[in-house]
Amino acid sequence: MNFDDYRGVWVFLEEKDGGIAPVSLELLGAGRQLADKRKTLLSGVLIGEGITDLAETAFEYGADQVFVYDDPIYRHYRTEAFMRAMLACVEKHKPEILLYGATSTGKDLASAVATDLPTGLTADTTQLDVEQDTGLLLASRPAFGGNIMATILCKKYRPQMATVRPKVMKALPREPGRTGTIIAESIPLKETDVRTKVLEIVRATTRRVRIDEADIIVSGGKGLGSPQGFQLIHTLAETLGAAVGASRDVVEAGWIGHHHQVGQTGVTVTPKIYFAIGISGAIQHLVGMQNSGLIIAINKDPKAPIFQSCHYGIVGDAMEIVPMLIEGFQSALGRKEEVNAGKV
Repeated sequence: MNFDDYRGVWVFLEEKDGGIAPVSLELLGAGRQLADKRKTLLSGVLIGEGITDLAETAFEYGADQVFVYDDPIYRHYRTEAFMRAMLACVEKHKPEILLYGATSTGKDLASAVATDLPTGLTADTTQLDVEQDTGLLLASRPAFGGNIMATILCKKYRPQMATVRPKVMKALPREPGRTGTIIAESIPLKETDVRTKVLEIVRATTRRVRIDEADIIVSGGKGLGSPQGFQLIHTLAETLGAAVGASRDVVEAGWIGHHHQVGQTGVTVTPKIYFAIGISGAIQHLVGMQNSGLIIAINKDPKAPIFQSCHYGIVGDAMEIVPMLIEGFQSALGRKEEVNAGKV
């Protein structure tokens, strides 16, 4: 394999609700830094039906050019159809680096492409860098249960590929009017060539607060001692109108459901305010909330790693401190009676 034939940084641009998925815009921001460091082009790959106009959005968020597969056969995501398009594009234009969002679509497509090329794939990456001279992608992610950060290299194959979790990277500020090159691509693919059919799409509805969309999150850990102690987290969250988060230990103990878990094996969040209460601060948890606007930690262990990552820290027993916070916020917000009556 001649590495000199491979140039450029690519991002798979996932379509969502008629636009480019936020994680893809975030990856354009990360990709722009990698491409600038390598003095090369940043490209996007759009696959879908009626999606050519979305290339303009990609340009405004940093892309230099966009490869577009616009055909009714790509109306809905199907692994085989999208994989064939991506493989054809990679084999024709030979990117050095190819990034995907770690969504259900991105992870499925990336693993299929990596298997067929073949090349390596680093999953759930949280940090990206590139060696300026060699072009070697430095893809880092927590390993061994979140106890260490491992940097994974793909030395023998190209392209180098990674999936990146939503909200880990930051999109560039939109630059209205920025333009680039649209490259229309196609492959001879017929409906009879694809073995899966989409019969119906059913969108789930729920009243549950999505913690990845919350402005304020109150998260609790095993330091709260018991499921009863964890109820303080719910009360504080109610008082603040916040979502409830949790560490992996709490979820595994059965104190709360998995959809509340923050961290590498849970959800990545970027609220304006994040309370980490009774949480020690293992790497796997930190990578899920480290980009929060303001982090407030409460832990009785002054040496807890969480204090190295927070903006404000309180050393003390959460069972004593949290009730005081609840009372103070209830008084300040005028919600004490409402909370006690179960109305908030």
